[in-house]
Amino acid sequence: MSNFVLYRLPHSDRYVRLVQHSGHPEMVTGVADLSGKSGFVFAPFVENKECPLLLLHPDEREEERLTDSPAIAVDPCQAIQKGQPLRNEHKAAPLQASETEYGDYAIDYANFHAHLEDGEFQKIVLARRSRVALAPGTDAEALFFRACRLYPRLFIALVEMEDAGTWLMATPEVLLEGDGMEWHTMALAGTMRLEGEALKTEGEFTTWSAKNIQEQRYVATYITQCLEQFTDTFREEGPRTMRAADLVHLRSDFFFTLSDDRYLGDVLNRLHPTPAVCGLPKAATQAFILANEHAPRRYYSGFLGPLNPHEETHLFVSLRCMELHQDHADLYAGGGLITDSRLASEWQETENKLGTMRRVLVPLQGPSLVAARRRNAE
Repeated sequence: MSNFVLYRLPHSDRYVRLVQHSGHPEMVTGVADLSGKSGFVFAPFVENKECPLLLLHPDEREEERLTDSPAIAVDPCQAIQKGQPLRNEHKAAPLQASETEYGDYAIDYANFHAHLEDGEFQKIVLARRSRVALAPGTDAEALFFRACRLYPRLFIALVEMEDAGTWLMATPEVLLEGDGMEWHTMALAGTMRLEGEALKTEGEFTTWSAKNIQEQRYVATYITQCLEQFTDTFREEGPRTMRAADLVHLRSDFFFTLSDDRYLGDVLNRLHPTPAVCGLPKAATQAFILANEHAPRRYYSGFLGPLNPHEETHLFVSLRCMELHQDHADLYAGGGLITDSRLASEWQETENKLGTMRRVLVPLQGPSLVAARRRNAE
């Protein structure tokens, strides 16, 4: 397995290819130790021997226009943008019965929600894994370019590292971005699905429930408390509705400065994992998740992106993601629970989020992109 990354920033018509030919990506001992470092970060939900925090130091960097990449025969992006159903779309076949997935989730839900009702947690995020079969010869790079076309609003990344595996992500949530002077993070929580005529909008007419508003406010308050430890020059804007594929979320933006970028790793360590992927109180909910979720999260709900404190940093929370294996893919999704949550609606929210990656797995037509790139190079 090689060590490389493809990524495309939201709303960009360009993508970047990073390749590390020599050695392995650096294993960083903790998020706080990212201070003073640069490279492409790939961090798990919780680092351990199986899922180390990795920093790729590329020997090769290429930036190209998406329109210059080998063409994909079927381009469903316009159908998505106009709110029309995808032609020939079908869901990838599960390798295990959906009843089993639902049963596992229901057990976890009852366990998690009981601790909310007892007042032990204010909020906790419950995630699930869905295993789907891959068609023979599935091309990871083809899936990356397909995701770029499907989801122009999202950060798209394909990561392949020997110590982590192969992951594809299409995520809407910024963990931290900036240029060394001005920094930005966001509180993203609450989820609703757009349907019908609403798919022609940005979701600006969405009416949010009290449950979604409260869930997002928990995250925004936590981020405020984190930033107060490092700066007194920050402002919050929002919340507002943000569209991500056919879903919308409540989003507040935080803009701030740091007097010394030596504290950047400490800021990241305080922010990650945010209540949007973990819960409150942070330490207790994180420990509970690790001990009780049916499937380990691995790199789902971690973070990734280019880190360069003196130039440009774009770190995103690892949402809407899947790990690619030879004959199957593991898809991950989660949702925030509070006391007002209900099993049926929370399950449906995870189904809606899993749809982001399931849609990418619609069979591609035409030759593989890898083969096309090789022919172009010859």
